[in-house]
Amino acid sequence: MKFKYILAFIIIPFFIKLYYSANAKPVYGADESLTKKTFDKKEMVDKAKIYFADLSEGVGIIIERSFNDFGQPSAYIEGEEFSGAFFGGLRYGGGKIYFKDGTTKKIFWNGPSLGFDLGANASKVFTLIYNLEMDEVDKLFMRFPDVEGTLYLAAGLAINYQKKDGIIITPVRSGLGLRAGVNLGYTKYTEKKSFIPF
Repeated sequence: MKFKYILAFIIIPFFIKLYYSANAKPVYGADESLTKKTFDKKEMVDKAKIYFADLSEGVGIIIERSFNDFGQPSAYIEGEEFSGAFFGGLRYGGGKIYFKDGTTKKIFWNGPSLGFDLGANASKVFTLIYNLEMDEVDKLFMRFPDVEGTLYLAAGLAINYQKKDGIIITPVRSGLGLRAGVNLGYTKYTEKKSFIPF
């Protein structure tokens, strides 16, 4: 008699679980929802390789580093900038921001830099942006603190991180010229072109 109760105790829960497993509707978690709104590593590496052309191998390594540190970005920027410094300098740039759903928008940036820095640099910039939704794009239009240790050689590469209010920005720069040093400043992102970096 006891054996029958034990057998029922084991078999009944098994069939209940089997029934609900077969009839359960799929539940989409936060990770799957996030994937639909973000770019994967291969997608970003391929776009960066096309954008930087001759420096594609090095750019792929840098993009992978950003993914290792922060995961999948929700947007990216393709643009160009000019910067120069003599123990203090300025940076101006512009381009387009791209979201996963195909939405694009013009964007500009500028900012001062302070530090032991010397030289000038014209760059292509490929920027990954994290934790920014399309309907929250206005949150990007502000100053982002910027700590940058770079070594620019002829057709060199550099990456730095900017972060504020949960938004993370990782510009990858490739350019001509010579620039070496440590910058400490900020970058201001705007909807319209501005020559005032303050």
